[in-house]
Amino acid sequence: MEIVTRPSQDEDELLPARSGCTIEDHVIAGNVEEFRKDFISRIWLTYREEFPQIEGSALTTDCGWGCTLRTGQMLLAQGLILHFLGRAWTWPDALNIENSDSESWTSNTVKKFTASFEASLSGERELKTPTISLKEKIERYSDDREMQNEIYHRKIISWFGDSPLALFGLHQLIEYGKKSGKKAGDWYGPAVVAHILRKAVEEARHPDLKGITIYVAQDCTVYSSDVIDKQCTSMASDNTNDKAVIILVPVRLGGERTNADYLDFVKGILSLEYCVGIIGGKPKQSYYFAGFQDDSLIYMDPHYCQSFVDVSIKDFPLETFHCPSPKKMSFRKMDPSCTIGFYCRNVQDFKRASEEITKMLKISSKEKYPLFTFVNGHSRDYDFTSTTTSEEDLFSEDEKKRIKRFSTEEFVLL
Repeated sequence: MEIVTRPSQDEDELLPARSGCTIEDHVIAGNVEEFRKDFISRIWLTYREEFPQIEGSALTTDCGWGCTLRTGQMLLAQGLILHFLGRAWTWPDALNIENSDSESWTSNTVKKFTASFEASLSGERELKTPTISLKEKIERYSDDREMQNEIYHRKIISWFGDSPLALFGLHQLIEYGKKSGKKAGDWYGPAVVAHILRKAVEEARHPDLKGITIYVAQDCTVYSSDVIDKQCTSMASDNTNDKAVIILVPVRLGGERTNADYLDFVKGILSLEYCVGIIGGKPKQSYYFAGFQDDSLIYMDPHYCQSFVDVSIKDFPLETFHCPSPKKMSFRKMDPSCTIGFYCRNVQDFKRASEEITKMLKISSKEKYPLFTFVNGHSRDYDFTSTTTSEEDLFSEDEKKRIKRFSTEEFVLL
């Protein structure tokens, strides 16, 4: 996603929220209203409080420690939106969300939100929630397709609910994290979250999710045969049962600080139709990067502590799962540790994506070697241990070594 407007000197500022704001005419791939609708339609997962207690702890909130899990959820949610609803889908009510309290969405408020586990946050921010029932919304839809889209929209959000039964909810992700030595209240880096998401999708027992899988790159290398093996449900040559795949690539964009030479690389990645975003952030805060404007990154911020929403009820409110105001951050503030995500619908789509991404990597790389690579064959052909894991062990020994190296270099969250 790319939007080009008048450059600004302000950091972490809110991008214009309405078409009536002063904006330059040059907007890539559509007008500002279309950009805003596309952005708001993405699923926004933030800190929550007062949810069911996390097993093995006394915690009923993830405020102050769960932001990377939330940004990982947002990336996965975007992949599922593409999978079930398609890239052209937008939420019909996106432009109806009120943005009446934008002053409470400043960086100072964010710091206040995350200052203490025990801070009373319930009254800090309230979105105006239209009292429109699901039945009334469905009656407004012009055809069965729109109604079906609304059903899947709600279903996807419910998979990320903050309850022990939600397939990709915080409770489940923490359970999978325990097998890598993590627990509720710990900080999680982008590389660790990538593997937790892989395990969560592999273990999801839902008929709608049989057609999608996740592959995590090894040492910044995507082994094409390993990806295709995960996509193919049988040995048939017609590939009619190909699975979609979300490819997650943990990388570092420099040493202690992000190397400015990688700006073109990040912008190139975010411009690709296959990209579903980046799990990243700046030191001590994780963000979900969804696009760019000039030399700044557009992101969704999980650092708002909202009240628990019971997604098991038939007509749960959707408004707090959609962010009304995009924000941006200078690229130079980006932490070097991040995980990049791509979505491919089938094997042929993966082959096209690998070719396009490889071309982009060569063009944008100012170094002798690209930041990550696609290679033919299996990892075992290059003397790597297979990444297949048993249910008792989240990571193979090889993966544990790689994750330990990534984890020691990743940023520490508040």
